[in-house]
Amino acid sequence: MNIVIVSAGPDGEIANGITARLLHAAAQRLGWQSAFEVRAAHQTTARAPLNAADIAAADWVLYVGAGADRHGPLAGLASVSATPAEALKDPGAFLQAAADRARIAPAATAEGNDVGTDLPVSPAKSAVPRIVAITACPTGVAHTFMAAEALQQAARENGIQLAVETRGSVGARNPLTPEDIAAADVVLLAVDIEVDTARFAGKRIYRCKTGVALKDGAGTLKRALAEGRVSAPAAGDTPAPDRAGKDSEAREGLGLYKHLLTGVSYMLPMVVAGGLLIALSFVFGIEAFKEPGTLAAALKQTGDAAFLLMIPVLAGYIAYSIADRPGLAPGMIGGALAGSLGAGFIGGILAGFIGGYCARLISKHLHLPASIEALKPILIIPLVASLITGMVMIYLVGGQVALILASLTAFLNNMGTTNAIALGVLLGAMMCIDLGGPINKAAYAFTVGLLASNVHGPMAVTMAAGMVPPIGMALATLIAQRKFDPREREAGKAAGILGMCFISEGAIPFAAKDPLRVIPASVIGGIVTGALVAWAGCRLVAPHGGFFVLLIPGAMNRPWMYILAILAGSVVTALIYAVIKRAPAQVAAAV
Repeated sequence: MNIVIVSAGPDGEIANGITARLLHAAAQRLGWQSAFEVRAAHQTTARAPLNAADIAAADWVLYVGAGADRHGPLAGLASVSATPAEALKDPGAFLQAAADRARIAPAATAEGNDVGTDLPVSPAKSAVPRIVAITACPTGVAHTFMAAEALQQAARENGIQLAVETRGSVGARNPLTPEDIAAADVVLLAVDIEVDTARFAGKRIYRCKTGVALKDGAGTLKRALAEGRVSAPAAGDTPAPDRAGKDSEAREGLGLYKHLLTGVSYMLPMVVAGGLLIALSFVFGIEAFKEPGTLAAALKQTGDAAFLLMIPVLAGYIAYSIADRPGLAPGMIGGALAGSLGAGFIGGILAGFIGGYCARLISKHLHLPASIEALKPILIIPLVASLITGMVMIYLVGGQVALILASLTAFLNNMGTTNAIALGVLLGAMMCIDLGGPINKAAYAFTVGLLASNVHGPMAVTMAAGMVPPIGMALATLIAQRKFDPREREAGKAAGILGMCFISEGAIPFAAKDPLRVIPASVIGGIVTGALVAWAGCRLVAPHGGFFVLLIPGAMNRPWMYILAILAGSVVTALIYAVIKRAPAQVAAAV
């Protein structure tokens, strides 16, 4: 018997090559003649394609990790499709069984319609499910990549072809190609912020939060295949944000919170750059920037420019999340007005929502003749929405919010030790209770916004407390090694590194496995650190960076006290968890 093996699984060309050679060897042991071709996932061409003689001699084709070709030289040959796991479990037995059920796949006409044959199509021939995914979180540091890794592992375990594009802090990694998207059965958007979905027009889309994908990768992939809905194109030339999967969005708590986090994610680079540039200007002296023409003055001026853009960017991208590109102009204009009126980040948030929903309502309910419909997204929506947003900010919202923000700023800058400690306790608990979830992000967004008003104490509290859970878990694996299996001890090392970088999500593997013990221990440690940082009067001008930001002169006013506060809370968390954690033998006995 002569067979052709096409290996195109989701794990890359190296893994596909190994799979092909194992099956080729199994075929030879059966006394068969075989030839193989290795492809990258989702590709229709191979680096070393089969020759015409191999194809002409083939009795049937085995596709591993791919569906049967409907075009090209292999189209029309009897075939069987299988996942790598199915084919390699017992290669010899699998090949013998496959030979009995090989069937001719339907061909395709020029119009793309299937032309059937007289032979029935075997159920084994059905294509392996294909999913393309995007992961994105507000900071683009932890959840983005951890969710992608969880989905990739689940896809390998379940025989699903998956291509994942990550939208991290450094931009898009592994961008999806048009071929990937065209071949996909469904698009999975595991995102906490808005992403452009214009390229997925006509495809089934399923949305969820990154945390859901991280904790239940297999379930997320299965729900995507079962519940994805086709996105509806918007009227006009500019596509609106995808609204597919609204039911799933509601279940996952997306909506207003997602729009806010979209704005925060785009604002963060401004805050980081501006805060650190201003801190660098203080290296030459606290008031050195007042001397015109000096490097300190230039650094301060550049940092102030970044801070000037912070609120317009926040408002603009909140509006963008709501109404896509037509929302940018009214959102940014409203944000600029919020800054000039003294309404600060609170006014910027309101301006973003006002501008975004104005643009969205106009886009949805204003119907124009087809001849001028194209003007709506580039002229009418920005003009009318900006006018409404500007008038509302100037006459209704700006002044009142400015008074509220001024009162809040005065209270935070002048509160006594008791109130400072109470605020530290509250923020410390919020940062640790859900490890990068909604409560954590709400506390973080609040303190980042306060940086625009030159209130730096709360930011010091949130970053310090956010570092406690992963560092605490790392210390616990050292204190009580016998209670942790080897995989947990390895996870502890990674958690320690992530914690030092202010990535709270490093503790998620522990919290997912033992939430009733990890979360209380983390919260108590976070409260201790938050209270100590507030009591010590620490001030931080940068919103991210962990311990490494302390290397920049002027970023932290009391670095040694800050480090001691973080270590104190981490040790408390580690000791509590080391005591209350059950040993593997106790867990096995309970089961």
